Amino acid sequence: MSTYEESFERPRRLEDLSISLGRPERLPPLKRLLPRGFLGRSVLILLLPLVLLQVISAWVFYDRHYDTTTWRLAQGLAGDVEMMVRLLGSPEMPEERALALSQHIFWLRAEVVPGGQLGVSVEPRFGSILHERLETALMERLGPRFAIDTVSLPKDVQIQVNLGDSLLNLEVSRKRLFSVTTYIFLMWMVGSSIVLFVVAFLVMRIQVRAITRLAQAADSFGKGRDLPDFTPEGADEVRQAAAAFIQMRERIKRQIQQRTTMLAGVSHDLRTPLTRMKLELAMLRDAPEIASLKQDVQQMERMIEGYLAFARGEGGEETKLTFLADLVDRAVADARREGATVDLHMEQPVTLPLKPEAFRRCLSNLIANGARYGKLVSLRVGLRHGGVEILVDDDGPGIPQEQREEVFKPFVRLEDSRNPDTGGTGLGLSISRDVAHSHGGELTLSESPLGGLRARLWLPI
Repeated sequence: MSTYEESFERPRRLEDLSISLGRPERLPPLKRLLPRGFLGRSVLILLLPLVLLQVISAWVFYDRHYDTTTWRLAQGLAGDVEMMVRLLGSPEMPEERALALSQHIFWLRAEVVPGGQLGVSVEPRFGSILHERLETALMERLGPRFAIDTVSLPKDVQIQVNLGDSLLNLEVSRKRLFSVTTYIFLMWMVGSSIVLFVVAFLVMRIQVRAITRLAQAADSFGKGRDLPDFTPEGADEVRQAAAAFIQMRERIKRQIQQRTTMLAGVSHDLRTPLTRMKLELAMLRDAPEIASLKQDVQQMERMIEGYLAFARGEGGEETKLTFLADLVDRAVADARREGATVDLHMEQPVTLPLKPEAFRRCLSNLIANGARYGKLVSLRVGLRHGGVEILVDDDGPGIPQEQREEVFKPFVRLEDSRNPDTGGTGLGLSISRDVAHSHGGELTLSESPLGGLRARLWLPI
């Protein structure tokens, strides 16, 4: 692969094209986690307080309501267990009668095992408020002569009480130790939060859509495209910004139209005396003085055309979808008819929204600039960095790096680096960059692999 092809193919950073949006290349770790869009950040602003509120509410509920409710239910169950122990120990109450009362009144499934041995309490691996509160309540009522199991059965809790010569086994439903208001509260809290979040998200998306449409309208207008159906919408501040944009757009259009009208008059007024001068000079006999005057008139015509082309810009040309290959072929064909040697290479066909004549003038200026100061012009067109990249290289003397931005200023010619005998008014590169900017792109200069100057034109797709 040649040096030129390597230079064209190797990856380039975004800032090399001068199209960076001002975002830092490397962000701090915290900013990398944050959303970049306005909608994402707005949702985050809504979500963080909502989540914080849910966490605080859940903690307060868990620490206060749930803990207190579980403690009172455990105390009630411990009281029923103590009553059963007292009934079984009373000589006036038969054992069968006490067990029947346990089932029907206390909702305790009871069984007396003669000579049974008291087991060991079984508690959850990670602890449980239910186990702790029930164990504390039974300790207050019965002392250390009991054991509980809150793990083995999924729906019941097992309690064993040492009666001395026998063992009392009890099974009680977990519902007696658990309040359903816990689930109701959590479901209501989470459900209402989800509903509020969805409503807030939809409202924020509508507001962000208005801002997005305003940004798209401004971007389209900056690229020379118009949005006639754009109307202010959204919040008052967004409507105010949209109305200000519409007024600014109308003022700019009016200013451009007035300038174009004035330039048309200037063009007519200047060309009329020049035409008379050319006719009068043509009627005179040939002489060295007459030839010099004719050259001066021709130079004045070129200067006036250059000035008008720079001031006129793109005029009232409308943007339309254009097949880029046809436009490039026309510009190259025009340059070859003028005697330029142009090597063209296009990677793939691309269709873009362009102002055809303005963009063709931009390409023609770049090709003519390379042909004026070099013997060979190489033109490469390809897709790069999310857009179309056009490289125009020549083998001329080039431009020093510190002076490359100066040549984009109107009427500037670098006599030290370019041949002063060549024509031109110093407006070609200025016109080309203006056309590139009007299409949302960028035009930069750098050193060419051919030894001369490289003009890099980038357009967004």
